[in-house]
Amino acid sequence: MSKVTILQVVPRLDAGGSEQTTVEIADALARAGARALVATEGGRMATAIERSGGEIVPLPLASKNPLTVLSNTRALARLIEERGVDLVHARSRAPAWSALRAARATSRPFVTTYHGAYGKPGPLKALYNSVMGRGDRVIANSEYTASLIASRQPEARARVRVIYRGVDSAVFDPQAVPGERVAALRQAWGVEPGTRIVLHAARLSGLKGQRQTIEAASRLVRDGKLADTVVIFAGDDAPGKAGYRRELLDLVAQSGLAGKVRLVGHCSDMPAAFLAAHVALMPSLVPETFGRASVEAQAMGCPVIASDLGALPETLEALDKASGFTGWLVPAKDPGALAEAMGHALALSPAERAKIGERGRARVGARFTLGRLQQATLAVYDELLGSQLARRFNQDVLAKQRPNSA
Repeated sequence: MSKVTILQVVPRLDAGGSEQTTVEIADALARAGARALVATEGGRMATAIERSGGEIVPLPLASKNPLTVLSNTRALARLIEERGVDLVHARSRAPAWSALRAARATSRPFVTTYHGAYGKPGPLKALYNSVMGRGDRVIANSEYTASLIASRQPEARARVRVIYRGVDSAVFDPQAVPGERVAALRQAWGVEPGTRIVLHAARLSGLKGQRQTIEAASRLVRDGKLADTVVIFAGDDAPGKAGYRRELLDLVAQSGLAGKVRLVGHCSDMPAAFLAAHVALMPSLVPETFGRASVEAQAMGCPVIASDLGALPETLEALDKASGFTGWLVPAKDPGALAEAMGHALALSPAERAKIGERGRARVGARFTLGRLQQATLAVYDELLGSQLARRFNQDVLAKQRPNSA
């Protein structure tokens, strides 16, 4: 019997949740004995696909040009037939239109993952966005996202499957990160030993709340509550937003925060970053459909402060939970509330912070592991194909957990 072949379709493979999940599912497919193809323009994570046993198929899938979308449709249809693709999985809107038409033309099942909220569209934008709800199965990355899909496309409700993103517990494990990596990162960021780090890890975009973080830091400095502490912005410029970095640097200077707030660019070692951090921030101004940084931080024992929007409340136990909290939820666009939560986090004793970290790690282990994401996604493919990918993946996981026999 020939291998099951799954084609994932994604515009590019740079940093981001959809790109990371593409890599993770390619890895799961290879471990389940399937063939993993990824059609994409490429990017820094393309080599990770190949290392996992997947194969890159270069296509200009980031383009929204109607002629290019049509050309991609024809190219994907040829690829499906020539490579014996059994199922097509799209992760972004423009390439999803090409993937949908190619899948329908070749009578293949079509799956989508709804990775973003896609704003509040008018009629034309709503039609453009609707492709993400047209899959034979529609994967939502949170309960918030599932409710969003149902409100926009009620007919899709029965086809939606909620699968949270997951973190690799072998990578995001405090015991797996040697102190030398943390020290090297702190040195690269210019952070002196003994100085605490408030980490805001996100691409540089006004929607991620960097301005509000700077205002909160300014308030804490005025109140004498940011001693021996720096705020680190770790993230690339958002596409087409290079001027925003200069705006933030100007705001830091105008607020008298030179040396207290630093923009360090992309960080390639997030486990070490969260282990180095005293508290992690996600003060998004608009609803997030998940919040990977919140979960990764908790996996490393780092408390989180996040906006009370979208799916972020699903990622942590807030302060008012009787079971014990793993972080703070604050109103979006409220620098005062953000400053207050940062002050609480910085005032924690080492024992109090350690207890929060233990609860965070336990929560992630119970709900947000990479293995859960991979198994559940393969189970969606199995629903449509009648295959046994999830079972084979689980067998591979169990085999690797067994100690070597003598």
